Amino acid sequence: MGFNTLIAVAAILAGAIASVAGFGIGSILTPLFAIHFGTKLAVAAVSIPHLIATALRFVRIGEHVDKRVFVSFGITSAAGGLLGALLHARFSSTALSYVLGGLLVFAGMMGVTGLSRRMRFEGVAAWIAGALSGAFGGLVGNQGGIRSAAMLGMRVSKESFVATATAIALVVDLARMPVYAVVQGKEVMGIWPVLLLAIIGVVLGTLAGERVLRKIPEPLFRRIVSLIILTLGVALFLYPGKG
Repeated sequence: MGFNTLIAVAAILAGAIASVAGFGIGSILTPLFAIHFGTKLAVAAVSIPHLIATALRFVRIGEHVDKRVFVSFGITSAAGGLLGALLHARFSSTALSYVLGGLLVFAGMMGVTGLSRRMRFEGVAAWIAGALSGAFGGLVGNQGGIRSAAMLGMRVSKESFVATATAIALVVDLARMPVYAVVQGKEVMGIWPVLLLAIIGVVLGTLAGERVLRKIPEPLFRRIVSLIILTLGVALFLYPGKG
């Protein structure tokens, strides 16, 4: 399978997963881009399809956002996202590869073993987790797992959970992307053909995801996704990409 085909398929899968779970695009696409282009460029580039798919998802389910959670949790996440983006500009691509790889391996192991289902952050710990998720989003483009673990400790419905996670992800994207545009805008535009494939893929996945993925048993679905994330994390350690 060629790289472009792999990106197109992965983007559709990532968009579909995010439409159900509220996250997943960064976790799947960023390491694939990183192995080919280096993590530094990958994080900046994937932020574009991530923003487009997140905005599309928000338009569809935004009415279910829990405003109380969004305002408080979203502020710390946005601040973390801006800080992470500023730190991103100062790290080498290889260093970012190892950070992202470690984060993916941790998230994948938690999912495969089922420990992520039992994680809860409450009170001050939840807000700290919000800031950390935003910071990781800005630094290495991976924020959803930590954010979701933190939000599990809050009393919101399933619909509100996904909608609020989507709204927060959108705010983090808007906070971090101007930094990427200034620092790496020309490099990102230099890979526009692959980027266009990713954008089309995540949009198709977002539109089709709910109907397709809801047919898969949730425990099996979670473990498959976790195994994919774990595999991508290990791959980044073995092939950290361009320095």
